[in-house]
Amino acid sequence: MQQEVVLAMLAKEPSHGYQLRARLRDALGPLGEAMNAGHVYVTLTRLEKAGLIAVERSADGADRSDRKVYALTPDGQQRVAEWIAEVSWPKPDLAEFHLKLIAAASAGLADPLTIVDTQRRELLRRLRDAQRAAMAEPGHSEAALLLEGIVLRLQADLRWLEACEKNWTHRRSGS
Repeated sequence: MQQEVVLAMLAKEPSHGYQLRARLRDALGPLGEAMNAGHVYVTLTRLEKAGLIAVERSADGADRSDRKVYALTPDGQQRVAEWIAEVSWPKPDLAEFHLKLIAAASAGLADPLTIVDTQRRELLRRLRDAQRAAMAEPGHSEAALLLEGIVLRLQADLRWLEACEKNWTHRRSGS
């Protein structure tokens, strides 16, 4: 779980861990269903140790007075502001995949076209899953927009794999 995401979710208001998890699930739609609760709590512990959040005991008079309430510290607020201002875009590690193809071919470890085909099958599986999830979401939900982005990214990655396949086929034919 990316720390900045947890911090940004806490920027709205201090929350119990279960409230935070619920907000993350709501924001991610079907992708949030697979979210491991343990990751959220591990991230909260790390953020506390880093001084980015403060923890208080709940004073809501409920049965469980041992519940923790997590809130941003000034350093946490600053980290969220910096993260929001970033203009970087997440990228798949295309360079690593490209180097894998080159190393496999030069060392005779595997056929680069087989590697491309294996990657393509996996991306097609992910694309089908994302498209099914997108079709199940209401058209203007927050999760629908995220799912549309995932579909578009997977389609772009598949086009790049087609370019890889053409390149390696061309190399093989010696043209």
